[in-house]
Amino acid sequence: MKLRGVFGLNVQRLRRERKLSQEQLSFLAQRTRAYISSVEAGRRNATLDTLEILAKALEVEPYELITDPSGDAKRGQVGKSRAQDQSDQ
Repeated sequence: MKLRGVFGLNVQRLRRERKLSQEQLSFLAQRTRAYISSVEAGRRNATLDTLEILAKALEVEPYELITDPSGDAKRGQVGKSRAQDQSDQ
């Protein structure tokens, strides 16, 4: 799964675990509800500033928003080239 999708699913999961609506999270993060919705759906390419703001609003460390909780993410492939990555798909 692409990082943007992992990020969106983590935001949604953590928001729901905290029993927050998108509206409530949008207030805490000073973003619009539509923005939160698009982040959760993986349609928005959030900045690092937004990552930090959402982590603070959800009371987690920023890395928790970009870590694949299912463990499906490929590990140990930081130096892998794009060509190799595309051939894996």
